[in-house]
Amino acid sequence: MDFETIKAAFVAFVRANQDYAPFVVGLLTFGESLAFLSLLLPATAILVTVGFLLTTMDIPFWHVWLGAAVGAGAGDWVSFAIGQRFKTAAYGVWPLSRNPHLITRGEHFFLRFGPWAVFIGRFFGPARAVIPLVAGIFLMPPVLFQLANWASSFVWAFLLLAPGAGLMELLSR
Repeated sequence: MDFETIKAAFVAFVRANQDYAPFVVGLLTFGESLAFLSLLLPATAILVTVGFLLTTMDIPFWHVWLGAAVGAGAGDWVSFAIGQRFKTAAYGVWPLSRNPHLITRGEHFFLRFGPWAVFIGRFFGPARAVIPLVAGIFLMPPVLFQLANWASSFVWAFLLLAPGAGLMELLSR
C-alpha cells in the first residue's frame, strides 16, 4: 500500500466521521510523535491535507488543532518515558536499530541545543522520532522536557493545520 492510498483512506475516514476528527487526528499525531512508529508514519502531509478540508467539512479548526497538539505531546511524552526507562537499550529496537545514523544525529542535536532540541526537533521529521527518546535517555529534567514538549506540540499542530484552513476560508469568501 502506497502513501497516497493511506492518505486518501484517512481523509475519507475523517470526512465520513467528522465528529471524531479531533480524536482521529490526535491518534495520527500520537503515532507521528512516538519514537518507533514515527519513522513509519509520515503524517505531516495528511495533516496539511486535513487543514485544507476543515473549512469544507464544517469541522471547527480549534477542535482538530487541540486534538493534533494533544496527540503529538502525548506521543513525545511516551517516547521520553521509554528513554528514561530503557536507556540505550531502546536503540536496539527496530526501526532505530536499522538507522543508527538517526540516533547519532539525534544525540548530537540534543547535546548541542539541550532543552531547545525538544522544541526545535518537533519540526524536523527524523529528529521528531528520536529527540524525546534521547532526552529521556540523557535524563533531561521532566519539567523542562514537558515545557518544551507541550509548547512545541501546540505550535507544530497550528503550523500544519492553519495554512490550509486559512487559505480555504479565504477562498470560500
